[in-house]
Amino acid sequence: MAIARRPAEGAMTLAEMKEFATFSSATQRYIRRSLDIGLDRDDAIRRWSRDVVEAASIRAQARIYDRLPDIRACIPEDSGLDATEPFMTPLLMVTAFDLGQGRLTTFGAYRFLYERLVGAEARPWLPAAFCASAALPHLHPELRRKLLQSLSEAAATASGWSLRQPAFYPAWVEKVEAGAPMH
Repeated sequence: MAIARRPAEGAMTLAEMKEFATFSSATQRYIRRSLDIGLDRDDAIRRWSRDVVEAASIRAQARIYDRLPDIRACIPEDSGLDATEPFMTPLLMVTAFDLGQGRLTTFGAYRFLYERLVGAEARPWLPAAFCASAALPHLHPELRRKLLQSLSEAAATASGWSLRQPAFYPAWVEKVEAGAPMH
């Protein structure tokens, strides 16, 4: 049975890689940086900061991302409103920060990142968190328009969501000079 699953898993990984490739280089960089911070993969300041401004942004993002373990722990199992507040409020705060950075310019890029940061179980809640955060007044009106228009009707009105965890987690790749031996 495991053999039968491998081609499907490989196809899904390839589809996720292709989706990631459609994002701008700035969005790809922000997603990789965010995953390093949110999944505690590496020293994000050492790896990603190019100047003091970016170092400060990474520190602020790390403080905001301190909420991620609590968000993951309280993903509602149903759509009852009583379970929504402890989950949605911190998710909105983290989402508003990320959208305010101006690097996640579409729902697709946001969804790609948050499926990995929070987990597949959060998929049903992502359109609402995205819309609410994208409509906040701290964003420039043009960015708000672009973000809100990027959410398709299908994503906004889906009747069900997959619980399959993402397979592809983009990471930093060291640049290799042409002709250099690979280790």
